[in-house]
Amino acid sequence: MTAPSYAHGTRPTSLLGETLGRNLQRTVEAHGEREALVVVSQGYRATYRQFWDATTEAARGLLGLGVGKGDRVGLWSPNRFEWVVSQYAAARVGAILVNLNPAYRTAELEYALNQAGVSVLLLAKGFRQTDYRKMLEEVRPRCPALRVALVLDEDWALLARTGAHVSERTLADREASLQFDDPINIQYTSGTTGFPKGATLSHHNVLNNGFFVGELLGYGPEERVCIPVPFYHCFGMVMGNLACTSHGACMVIPGEAFEPLAVLQAVQVERCTSLYGVPTMFIAELDHPRFSEFDLSSLRTGIMAGSPCPVEVMKAVQSRMHMREVSICYGMTETSPVSTQTLLEDTLERRVATVGQVHPHLEVKVVDPDSGGVVPRGQPGELCTRGYSVMLGYWDNAEATATAVDAAGWMHTGDLATMDAEGYVRIVGRIKDMIIRGGENVYPREVEEFLHTHPEVSEAQVIGVPSAKYGEEVMAWVRPRPGVSLTEASLREYCTGRIATFKIPRYWKFVESFPMTVTGKVQKFRMRELSASELGLQPLGLGTPPR
Repeated sequence: MTAPSYAHGTRPTSLLGETLGRNLQRTVEAHGEREALVVVSQGYRATYRQFWDATTEAARGLLGLGVGKGDRVGLWSPNRFEWVVSQYAAARVGAILVNLNPAYRTAELEYALNQAGVSVLLLAKGFRQTDYRKMLEEVRPRCPALRVALVLDEDWALLARTGAHVSERTLADREASLQFDDPINIQYTSGTTGFPKGATLSHHNVLNNGFFVGELLGYGPEERVCIPVPFYHCFGMVMGNLACTSHGACMVIPGEAFEPLAVLQAVQVERCTSLYGVPTMFIAELDHPRFSEFDLSSLRTGIMAGSPCPVEVMKAVQSRMHMREVSICYGMTETSPVSTQTLLEDTLERRVATVGQVHPHLEVKVVDPDSGGVVPRGQPGELCTRGYSVMLGYWDNAEATATAVDAAGWMHTGDLATMDAEGYVRIVGRIKDMIIRGGENVYPREVEEFLHTHPEVSEAQVIGVPSAKYGEEVMAWVRPRPGVSLTEASLREYCTGRIATFKIPRYWKFVESFPMTVTGKVQKFRMRELSASELGLQPLGLGTPPR
């Protein structure tokens, strides 16, 4: 009898039963003189003791502003040292940090401020060509809960002065009143369908997830981790910052946003041992014209997450970037975020074909999307996660919470996956992304992997577009390697005889880039909209074609 697609992450290392503040304090006691935070673009450096003092000053400032336990403090900024300090300061006073996407425009900003009931907002002057102060000025009259807004570039010292009259005893009393199950973070999902939902996370959620990410990467106080992914997302603030501070490692921040040259420079100068990114970031670094100028030999490990990694990219990352122990992580904001991760000793095949095994102290299962029953190993179904990492719920949205987390505590991811005999999970697509062409199921990941074997293809993304005849047709967006001239005919010929005919894209689009979120995730829903419009294709209806 085939085993069921269920796995439990047993580990001898226990969960951490403490708040972020207490965990950071223990790290400071053990590694106070080690470097904690380096922000290259700001010329900022701090040891753990200095970092602790900075968070203490900011925490007292928040208390001076009247921030109570459970009050929502918004943070709207690209990657800066103030972001990291505020992350820990807010946690130390028991405030709920509301992460605001640096790419937000006025409608999104107004929605998040009001939906979360933000009373204090910390914001940068702006980001790239966007003036945050002007945008805030426009929406503030419609945000009744917002009573204080401080601009990081101008008011950071004011925050410290505001807390000057708050005693250390007052802060200590507040910290002593906190419990590790208290909510401390709201992160908004992308909102590709309906309004964004605020995943609410606790100390216990994020601290343990960051800690075990670091454990599986073999982190210790000697690690120097280059974090070019955004802080407003779990990739930056949990897998990056909390993985570091829970192990006494150093957070190295190249700049406000991802720039491949800045990353290469930071890794070399700061002698980073670990590097984070989504596959498109690693591709941009590898393809940079000055790549060969940099010494990246200090790198040992890192994380690649957010989307599938083509095998050729993984080979290049391991050989040309010296990241032999690079790890693949899978998860979602609602699970703090990591649910599965590859191990340092895993083979190349495991790193590119799977997203690893279940994380410590978590459970995963694969179920039939229709019946909810656990499917046999090797059979595709919806991946579900249960355990300490599952969010407390969507902020002020019980209905959406009940839809996402079932009565038994399982978070339904919406991802299609298989689990093999050894418990390795493979993501084969999104339930919404799976293409059903004339009754045949086409998994975009499989076609993308094949197209990446073409020597002149730098990156490929596959989507389904409407078809009157088949319900859906396969379309590929392709980014060629620099200096080559790809054609539809040559790619179609390359596919013929190598993959099933129904999987060969009917439509092709050659691009220099893909629509993306600021975290580097490809927006396939946007690609489908653009493609259908350009091709003059009309959706057949709200339902899906028959299976």
